[in-house]
Amino acid sequence: MVTRIHLMLVVGWMLLQTQPVMALDEFEQAPINYSDSTPANPVTALQEKLASESVKLDYDEEKGYLKSLLAALEIPVESQVLVYSKTSLQISKIQPRTPRAIYFNDEVAVGYAQNGDLLELSVSDPKLGMVFYTLDQEKFDTPRFVRQTDRCLTCHSSSRTENIPGHLVRSLFVDARGLPIFSSGSKNVDHRTPIEQRWGGWYVTGTHGTQLHQGNFVSRERTLREPVDNAKGQNVTSLEGRFKLEKYLTPHSDIVALMVLEHQVLVQNRITQANYTTQQALHYQMVMRRDLETDSETVLQSVERRINNAGEALVEALLMVEEAPITEKIEGTAGYAEVFQKAGPRDSKGRSLRDLDMTRRMFRYPCSYLIYSPSFDGLPDEVKSYVWDRLKEVLTGQDTDGKFAHLSPEDRRNILEILVETKQDAPAS
Repeated sequence: MVTRIHLMLVVGWMLLQTQPVMALDEFEQAPINYSDSTPANPVTALQEKLASESVKLDYDEEKGYLKSLLAALEIPVESQVLVYSKTSLQISKIQPRTPRAIYFNDEVAVGYAQNGDLLELSVSDPKLGMVFYTLDQEKFDTPRFVRQTDRCLTCHSSSRTENIPGHLVRSLFVDARGLPIFSSGSKNVDHRTPIEQRWGGWYVTGTHGTQLHQGNFVSRERTLREPVDNAKGQNVTSLEGRFKLEKYLTPHSDIVALMVLEHQVLVQNRITQANYTTQQALHYQMVMRRDLETDSETVLQSVERRINNAGEALVEALLMVEEAPITEKIEGTAGYAEVFQKAGPRDSKGRSLRDLDMTRRMFRYPCSYLIYSPSFDGLPDEVKSYVWDRLKEVLTGQDTDGKFAHLSPEDRRNILEILVETKQDAPAS
């Protein structure tokens, strides 16, 4: 009887959780039509190459297609970060002794669970935002990516992602089985999150001085005593003894890679939000004109306001508004910082938006490198024009709003010069 009542309560809770999400899935309607639209992104491009046999994925008996897939998608193994909280699709495979590995570049992330049935992929699609796939870890003549529009969206299109298909990074305490201890709270993490609130449920390798974080901690009890003593989780440079390191492509969960991933999550979600909001606002305007039988070309104020608000949120993310301060030098262990910095375009003075600082802030020039991404380039003209206009106002010093006070005159000048020289499709003005 107790079990039956418990089951009814769980089912009822799930219904309460899912019904509002279903009601908010505006992206499944016109003009986005998320699930019914055909994606075009690095994963679909790779599938075409596999079908034509111009590319082949090699299969490994232990790790399946993982290593070959990363090479095909140009994802560096140095990007490996390890999460041991049961908060993803293959939760039965994840615990502190068998963490889930995530590998990523600017557009694609790959999740690998030890002895898992699937590789999980998410990719930034210029039209659709984040699109999710799985790849079966059995050996096939032609491996095939399967698009996921239901299972992944349960978590990846919720209030935590602002009700769009997006990414999220969470920090929470877990027990020895990897089960989250929700009574101790849960935090969405991006570059605005204080360091001391990050990485609960994640392994972290790297040095960071006296700055504290929640990584590398496993509770032996289901109830935590506050404050949590995580002295042994700080400045960890080796994960030896915590799990079998040889089961992964590297023995690291690089602190710099973690911070870059968290930054990407915010900016990519803001790009998707700007894309969706603009398409939806213009569609609403078109419907209104049709219903009112008017040929007016005047943009409705409500439409313009929606587009501008989404554009402003993107500008703030690009320019690192409210970035959590770094108080001491942060260094990783996997060489990810070097790999990351080599990838970006540089101006004639050798400067790049991928140049890291990691002593007082993440980037030497605080403007996101994702401004070069296909998803940014694919934004509707209406919102992209707004973003460029606002960047000009901020970087030329016309905008003196306090939220951009973290940008010194030198910062603004450097960023402006780098963009003018390296961002070829930037407006001439």
